[in-house]
Amino acid sequence: MKKDIRSMDKDALRDFFVSRGDSAFRGNQVYQWLWQKGAHQFEDMTNLSKETRALLDEHFVINHIAVDQMQRSVDGTIKNAVRLHDGLIVESVLIPTKKRTTACVSSQVGCSLDCKFCATARLKKMRNLNADEIYDQVVAIDRESRLYQNMPLSNIVFMGMGEPLMNYNNVLKAIEKITSEEGLGMSPRRITVSTSGIPKMIRKMADEEVKFNLAVSLHSAIDEVRSSIMPFNETFPLSELRAALEYWYSKTKNRITYEYVVWKGVNDQQKDIDALVRFCKFSPAKVNLIEYNPIDGGDYQQASEEAIQNYIKTLEEHHITVTVRRSRGKDIDAACGQLANKS
Repeated sequence: MKKDIRSMDKDALRDFFVSRGDSAFRGNQVYQWLWQKGAHQFEDMTNLSKETRALLDEHFVINHIAVDQMQRSVDGTIKNAVRLHDGLIVESVLIPTKKRTTACVSSQVGCSLDCKFCATARLKKMRNLNADEIYDQVVAIDRESRLYQNMPLSNIVFMGMGEPLMNYNNVLKAIEKITSEEGLGMSPRRITVSTSGIPKMIRKMADEEVKFNLAVSLHSAIDEVRSSIMPFNETFPLSELRAALEYWYSKTKNRITYEYVVWKGVNDQQKDIDALVRFCKFSPAKVNLIEYNPIDGGDYQQASEEAIQNYIKTLEEHHITVTVRRSRGKDIDAACGQLANKS
């Protein structure tokens, strides 16, 4: 069985060529084709001899993704249904604004968690994505950004399908490639990893001194409420999450972003707002209030504008940065919580 060549690091590629009487430099060339130039077949590696390309084809395979279907929203948002080498499909999204474009990428096929308001959570977790499959989503969206928006991709958020911290090693390996000068050369400050809150892994990220941004999908700072909408909260209660986030801030000094949807009759009362303020107070924080995007047959409804304004007023009174994020791509089911592989 042929080996996936992108599972090898540069040293292993160099050793492969040396063991066959060629120069180590040949491994450097192949590595550049795989990561900087995004080659999906050995035939594309035009500065290698035909014999070298045949040798690679004999021993290796490039398990690349393919954009199976692309949908464009009236607001310019693009959703890709991405087919993996084994036929499974994930979705990723390009979100454009006048000044920047953001890639929303997936980290798992399906999801490990059970959030009741999210369409992806209805799919069982089939497998983790490999680092190169995550990387390929970014490359594909960067090409679309250049083609349709006339600008390179500027930001990346791990807010697509799956819980990134349940695929920790592959997510970090992908980010390493994305930020490397031998990869896409993007600044880690332009990358945000969004988690539903896995305390042990948040501490691990802090210990490893990662440079990217952290966002937490919070939605309630009251345990009973959060458990009712995110049942895994019973395993990772808010006290443990808060302690892990305090540790994160002590190590990184980076502001934490909280993703927060307000639902009618769920978390739209003053007690919910006050609990959120108390939860946020230990460090500089930003709260993104997110417009809810209904999913088929879902039980949740968007809160009233009055409730949203109450959140904004109270957070600002306590000097907590707050923004309201209006949804993009709703007409193609590309908005937050809607990625569900309908294709």
